[in-house]
Amino acid sequence: MRSFDATTVLAVAASLLGYTSASTLTPPVLPLIVRNPYLSTWLANAREEPWSKWPMFYTGSSMGMSVLASVPESSTVYPLLGRAHDSLDDDGHHYNLSYPTYRGAQYDASTTNLTYSIPCPNDSKGGEAELTLSFLSPITPTSTLRQSIPASYLSVFVKGSFNLDVYIDLNGQWVSGDRGSDIVWSFSETDFDDAKRLKTWKVKRRTEQLFTEVGDQAEWGTLHFTGPADVHHEAGTSAILRQRFSKTGTLQNRVDNEFRGIMQEEPVFAFSKSFNLSAKSSSSSSEQVEDSVLFTIAHIQDPVTQFASARGLTYMRPLWESYFYSHEALITYHYLDFKHATALAANYSEQSAYDAYQSGSDNYQDIVALSARQVMGATSFSGTPENPILFLKEISSNGNSQTVDVIFPAFPFFLYTNPRWLAYLLEPLLEHMLSGQYPNQYTMHDLGTHFPNLTGHADGRDEYMPVEECGDMLIMGLALVNSLSYGDGKEMAGSLWSSLGEGKSIDALEAANDVSPFALPAALETREGVFGLDDAWLSATSDHTAKKWLSRSYPLWKQWTSYLEEFSLEPQNQLSTDDFAGWLALQTNLALKGIIGIKAMSQLAEVMGEEKDAKYYRNVSETYVKKWEEYGMSRDGGRAKLAYDWYGSWTTLYSLYADALLCFHPEGSNGGSDSTDQNPLVTDQQPLAGHNSPSNDSANFIPDHIYTTQSRWYATAMQKYGLPLDSRHLYTKSDWEFQAAAVASEDTRTEILDRVAKWLNETVTDRPFTDLYVTERKGGFPGPNFFARPVVGSHFAFLALERACGGTGARAFRTSGQSHPIEVLLHPPQSTHNQIFVFLPTFQSHSPKEMMLAYTAAFFGLLASTVYADGAAILKSLDEISASTNKLNDAVVSFKGDFPGALPIAADSIALLEDIKSGTKTAKASDPLTFDETIKVAGATFSLQSTVNMTLANIEDAKPKFDKLLLSPVILGNLKLDKSATDDFSMAVTEKVPENLQATAEQLTAGFDAAFDEAIATYKSF
Repeated sequence: MRSFDATTVLAVAASLLGYTSASTLTPPVLPLIVRNPYLSTWLANAREEPWSKWPMFYTGSSMGMSVLASVPESSTVYPLLGRAHDSLDDDGHHYNLSYPTYRGAQYDASTTNLTYSIPCPNDSKGGEAELTLSFLSPITPTSTLRQSIPASYLSVFVKGSFNLDVYIDLNGQWVSGDRGSDIVWSFSETDFDDAKRLKTWKVKRRTEQLFTEVGDQAEWGTLHFTGPADVHHEAGTSAILRQRFSKTGTLQNRVDNEFRGIMQEEPVFAFSKSFNLSAKSSSSSSEQVEDSVLFTIAHIQDPVTQFASARGLTYMRPLWESYFYSHEALITYHYLDFKHATALAANYSEQSAYDAYQSGSDNYQDIVALSARQVMGATSFSGTPENPILFLKEISSNGNSQTVDVIFPAFPFFLYTNPRWLAYLLEPLLEHMLSGQYPNQYTMHDLGTHFPNLTGHADGRDEYMPVEECGDMLIMGLALVNSLSYGDGKEMAGSLWSSLGEGKSIDALEAANDVSPFALPAALETREGVFGLDDAWLSATSDHTAKKWLSRSYPLWKQWTSYLEEFSLEPQNQLSTDDFAGWLALQTNLALKGIIGIKAMSQLAEVMGEEKDAKYYRNVSETYVKKWEEYGMSRDGGRAKLAYDWYGSWTTLYSLYADALLCFHPEGSNGGSDSTDQNPLVTDQQPLAGHNSPSNDSANFIPDHIYTTQSRWYATAMQKYGLPLDSRHLYTKSDWEFQAAAVASEDTRTEILDRVAKWLNETVTDRPFTDLYVTERKGGFPGPNFFARPVVGSHFAFLALERACGGTGARAFRTSGQSHPIEVLLHPPQSTHNQIFVFLPTFQSHSPKEMMLAYTAAFFGLLASTVYADGAAILKSLDEISASTNKLNDAVVSFKGDFPGALPIAADSIALLEDIKSGTKTAKASDPLTFDETIKVAGATFSLQSTVNMTLANIEDAKPKFDKLLLSPVILGNLKLDKSATDDFSMAVTEKVPENLQATAEQLTAGFDAAFDEAIATYKSF
């Protein structure tokens, strides 16, 4: 065994503090100990002091973990983490309770640091002491072995001139979600180098329940809490131990062996460490001395899951067990490996931070860092080195296992970080379906209703998402194959870490058919003195590796593609991955995903040398994509519709990302940027033509103008906290926002990124990074509440695309210059601001809703440049109208068809009417605006556009519910009143427009009449 002393800990702890860069965002929750679905502890109140709440499991339930610091010279105890001070009394107990100054949290991809200042005792001149709790859950893309270890590090770093004592305890909440469970525990000391030892607490349920959860926590497995030999230890009642430490600064090296319930005289398992800093400082007593101590926290399970494999239902052992003969050997290795694990994690954190900054901004750097541990925290490594497997739990949305449409949004993270882990995620799905245990012709939705029971769906009655899952699998399959296609020294690898290490030989690949082509090396590599590293993902045999992997499952890929050939162009009524939004037929984005899946199959066939298949599927996909454009784009070609037959709707077309990631949109096109945007003067623009027929760019599978059109549309549909998912609601999915942003123009991309960052700073959500949130108001959960899900892997969409296609994947989308949406409509000539050139779109056979959207944009664009009014007053009115419209829309969406649910709709409609009338008064009394003020007003009006459209569409959709309650005449009356008030408001504003443009303004406001007329006509049919 290698020696490991305090000097090593100090050096590595110092490096931890150094490489964790300053974080700019302030999320509500931060990861502390996050390794897998059952070792997942978070800082619950990351914007407040860490001692104001207990740390939490990702569900929000408390996790017993507390940290105290004591200054013996002043007999003062300071809470640092958790509410241990609830057990203390600062009156007459020989210690004083005080609070440190919290300096805040810093985090990167693997580490979260919490830093405090503790005042010098007795007003001496030594200055404050600095104390940092550093939580490291290392992400190590070059070492699957290390990544598979279910353990994290906690180091305490101190710097000061006076003595400090530190106390840490954990309780039984780490091993059961049932707070009434009985637990047992033990204490052991392990020799690892002559006289050097480690101290370890082991805690588990008295009666373990295999493959069972309570509150999403595992009811089997053992907690290991380990520290060095020079710490004191004690197990006992929480209040007694905390009070003893507060009085004495130490523990008694005793073990209370009265096993009991988790909260029955709450047993805790504690260590204390004394830092004798004053003895090491100079005689001046002001020298700052540094010291540190290292602890590890592990949750060990064996087995980890049960899986319906090809050989039947199998208890799956953890991957690390192939390398270590005992739990103690694993814990010792992990503790002594701190230096190397830290270095490997630092390499990943620094590189991903650099790449994110180059690809986005400081904000993007923080979002990527915050997302990484959350992705890996949903996974658990299993199998053997010959056939590794990575299991995944869906987390929070439900407990499904190996959900295909959850792996799919997570996969940009894996492509960027380590593509072999993506292969390990897909492996159990492929094995299970190849064994004939799934009866349907399309791919399965998941491997089990609730993790960790991956028992399959032999009846074929899993959640019905056939087009979604087939498209997802084919796209991920080709992405994985493509990740093996680069890295010969001339082109960029899909993952920076893929080319490190020795490559496999063809002989080794062909040695055994029962060994995965992505097997870990029989003997893990040692490079630069670091043991336990993977071999190279990329090598001279990469193409052979890809073909071997595909050959085993090629019939499945063809089977799924045949299903898509029949059902993807016009998808029947079914769910997409956004199942919370409900069933819907003819979904535009879903159809596109299926068509891209067919295109992907043509390239998979090419890899296999199946030229006939390749040509056939290529022709099918190219035929389908032309029809898709005809069906799925709005009549003016200005946006993608939510569904082919839902006129006036729109959708985030995030499936475009797969087209770019798979290199179907080659470098040389102008991507998300439009040439007309380079010089936005209206005199250089052409009117929008009616969308008569699809066009095609022979170099691109999906025409370039689709990207440009969507990018422009997103800019107009943006809300306070980002881009809504579609026209039905104001909620969004952050994973799809990032995929959409990755293939948008730089300006749109930046706008989405900045608004997500604003949401992260301001959201009232109180769980780990949610991917489903409301883009307005307080940015809360819309219901359902999603959190801690691995789908945040799509936050790496920019990074995966940057490295795709040999490093050219993102270049087509990096042409800056998209102008503000206002400037797309009109722009004052540079020579003068007195003459306004107005761009009027033409409307040919458009639906009233489509006309309303375009007219609204044009009308408010006109206001931005021609209404010289009181900007602050009009802006306030528009904000009030927008808020009232949002509130009305929410009431309509949540309406279940009952009388109580109709009351808020009536009240909100009246409130909206009053706000419109108030806006009319404001417009009539307005004074002229400055140009800058008008721009602000215009920005606010653009945010209103999609909200108005959504609300009218939802009111129309709700008519059958109102009919049953005989309330449709009431809704009709409200619509007429709102239309009349809107006409008055439009007229009041139009009167402020220069006389030579008033006729144009009146023409534009006719769009409002058209939209209201359609809704009124719908309700007249009662």
